[in-house]
Amino acid sequence: VQLQAFGGGLVQAGGSPRLSCAVSGRTFSTYLMGWFRQAPGKERELLGRIKWSDGSTYYVDSVKGRFTISRDNAKNTVYLQMNSLKPEDTAVYYCAAKYPYKSSYDYWGRGTQVTVSS
Repeated sequence: VQLQAFGGGLVQAGGSPRLSCAVSGRTFSTYLMGWFRQAPGKERELLGRIKWSDGSTYYVDSVKGRFTISRDNAKNTVYLQMNSLKPEDTAVYYCAAKYPYKSSYDYWGRGTQVTVSS
């Protein structure tokens, strides 16, 4: 499985960018797709994930209601819609994939930097 995240950049506080993660490889339709971020000096944290097969989602409390994960089967792409960004959302954002029965993510895309200016 190959993942490629893009769509980051410099965003003003309050902005609503959308990140994309293009997915390729065999049997990716069975995967869970997760979005993570890592801020400077902090550990990488899970933001949420989507089950490719049925589109069901899960979000951590810190982004619930602000971030939305979706997928486009025809484009083999997973999205992270971010709303009302704050400077503390500045981080490198990653997409990742794993089989539902596994505890850790096996496949990672190269991250994309999101910088939120105040």
